[in-house]
Amino acid sequence: MKKVLSVAGSDCSGGAGIQADLKTFAAHGVFGMSVIVSVVAENTSRVIGIQNVTADMIEKQMDAVFEDIGADAVKIGMLPEPESMEAVAGKIRQYRPPIVVTDPVMYAKNGCPLMAEEAVDTLIKTILPISDILTPNIPEAEKIAGMKITCVKDMEMAARKICGMGSRAVVVKGGHALGSALDVLYDGKEFFHFDTERIETKNTHGTGCTFSSAVAAWLAKGKDIREAVSLAKDYVTAAIKHSLSIGKGNGPTHHFWQMYQSGLCEMEREEAE
Repeated sequence: MKKVLSVAGSDCSGGAGIQADLKTFAAHGVFGMSVIVSVVAENTSRVIGIQNVTADMIEKQMDAVFEDIGADAVKIGMLPEPESMEAVAGKIRQYRPPIVVTDPVMYAKNGCPLMAEEAVDTLIKTILPISDILTPNIPEAEKIAGMKITCVKDMEMAARKICGMGSRAVVVKGGHALGSALDVLYDGKEFFHFDTERIETKNTHGTGCTFSSAVAAWLAKGKDIREAVSLAKDYVTAAIKHSLSIGKGNGPTHHFWQMYQSGLCEMEREEAE
């Protein structure tokens, strides 16, 4: 079984962060592990508080994973401050996992900032160069590339610009744009477009975490970047289509919809017989 590590924040409401990543790994049949960099007290409506984990403890968690189990891929999510970025980048350079997927989480679904404003420069300098693929949404891509994105050509321009900062490939996600849900992948040589019909729902909590984790899982399982992104988009689209109306705000996606429709139902039927 392939092993995938998530380095991210904890979402106590279960829809995003480490919790979403581990659910996604399980849904893809890979063994999930976690390094928690921040404890976020949040729900579907708001962020109540954030307590960051020290750089030393982040490093010790990464040591614990790599000195024993190792990882076929690493997904990096929320990194709230320069110290955590430098700690993670140092350990990635030390252990050299074969695949690193980075989701540069800057804001919660309700708009609450999850990354310090001054940390963006550190993200560019330390995290982008160790990333095989970066998966920013449009606001995050605008922040990193230092430009406004209003059309598909802008998405392509931003992806190319971010690639030039060190990441070997970039997916600019179009979930924040109008029209269809178009994502643009730049693999350092070519552009690829992944387009799906926009699903009208407010229940999209954790979609970015889920997408990047699915990409990491598929890459760990041997898919190339283009196929991994395509399969991850299919997965997150289905998870959004069958999202859960849980909580008073933006509910979570359904990470196990396909399993609930087939696997668990079949198990229950066999037990009944």
